[in-house]
Amino acid sequence: MTELTREQQTELEAAAFRRLVQHLRQRTDVQNIDMMNLAGFCRNCLSNWYKDAANEAGIDLSKDQSREIVYGMPFDDWKKLHQKEASDAQKAAFEVNKPPHE
Repeated sequence: MTELTREQQTELEAAAFRRLVQHLRQRTDVQNIDMMNLAGFCRNCLSNWYKDAANEAGIDLSKDQSREIVYGMPFDDWKKLHQKEASDAQKAAFEVNKPPHE
């Protein structure tokens, strides 16, 4: 395995993050509740992790700002355009699968 410098690792991680965000922006058919039920995280989690990283680095980033970075638009706009009402089965699965959050 090739040894990466810290800078290379950071650049590759950033590129992978950008690709993940782009993929999620394109897959608006995939609902957050589906992601939570299958993977234990969703777009909101990703935006929260982004905000946490910014805040830990001393950068004042709001929840709304971090969500706009992940969603590519204000969260309320995304919800109006793409979010569907969760089914009873999705809600029940979420109650079983939801990870504990701080």
